[in-house]
Amino acid sequence: MTHDIAIVGGGIVGLATALALRERLPGARLVILEKEPRLGSHQTGHNSGVIHSGIYYKPGSHKAKLCVEGKNLLYQFVEKHGIRVERCGKVIVATSEAELPRLITLYERGIANGVPVELLEPARLRDFEPHAKALRAIHSPSTGIVDYGEVVDAMARELRAAGVAIETDARVTAITRTGDGLELAGRRLAVRARRLVNCAGLYSDHVARLAGARPDVRIVPFRGEYYMLRPDRRALVRGLIYPVPDPEFPFLGVHLTRTVHGDVEAGPNAVLAFAREGYRLGRVSPRELAGTLAYRGFWRMARRYWRTGTYEMYRSLSRAAFARALQRLVPELTSADLTRGGAGVRAQAVSPDG
Repeated sequence: MTHDIAIVGGGIVGLATALALRERLPGARLVILEKEPRLGSHQTGHNSGVIHSGIYYKPGSHKAKLCVEGKNLLYQFVEKHGIRVERCGKVIVATSEAELPRLITLYERGIANGVPVELLEPARLRDFEPHAKALRAIHSPSTGIVDYGEVVDAMARELRAAGVAIETDARVTAITRTGDGLELAGRRLAVRARRLVNCAGLYSDHVARLAGARPDVRIVPFRGEYYMLRPDRRALVRGLIYPVPDPEFPFLGVHLTRTVHGDVEAGPNAVLAFAREGYRLGRVSPRELAGTLAYRGFWRMARRYWRTGTYEMYRSLSRAAFARALQRLVPELTSADLTRGGAGVRAQAVSPDG
């Protein structure tokens, strides 16, 4: 059978794409191909579980529009399916005079993007996060938390009920263009499709090249490591506490996040991963690492962020340094309050100019 559309990648992006296509093209034959035995095994299953409000993005940009719309659609989806979700809110705290102008910029962006926001003085901040410290802060009440693994499971159930084929253990190793579409092949895999949608996350550039495309970016993997707060110290955090992001660095900085399971995560940092699925420091793929190191875009990015990158590596190896970063948000925290948690790997798309 020839499918109308094959979606490569069974994370939340691939499944959400399938749901949208099913709604817009109800008669289309869809197949999702996931290389792992379980859906949502990588970025979907290794993150902070935050539903972002849309405050960070430039007004009028696609990111701003899609984040705000996506947040609303996600809340509708999880409520429809009875998935645990909490609109716990987030505070973004400015802890130095230098951060205050950037905080005001975020506040103005939130208003421009239609995101509910409140600018807080220290006394008002204590109403939301009594243990946080800041010169000023922003409260974002529409930010929430969810378990994205549960979201993926619900999406998969809905898709299967609608007749969408979902194949796991289906790694695509070759793509051949034919007269009327494409043939996707792998071990025990042979699929024909008229169109392909690439949702392969950490391997999206690889899949693009298999299909004959020449993407103008390459995926560089960055590991984000977490600590967990000891159970007796979780009361220091009611919801989410974030720093004002550094505009010179493409990540949001270490933060404190309560999960729907009752834990409090601290992190993540951002260090180069030596494998695209390198969740541990000792996990090294010589071929993938060589590909990263041979890419001129990586070295241009490294030159731009070398100072911050060096500190991130140091913080990765030092629990005391990690704790000092968190103390800017909640001064009462100490390194003794932290235990090692999990890690995720971000698929950072890097252009040749870094």
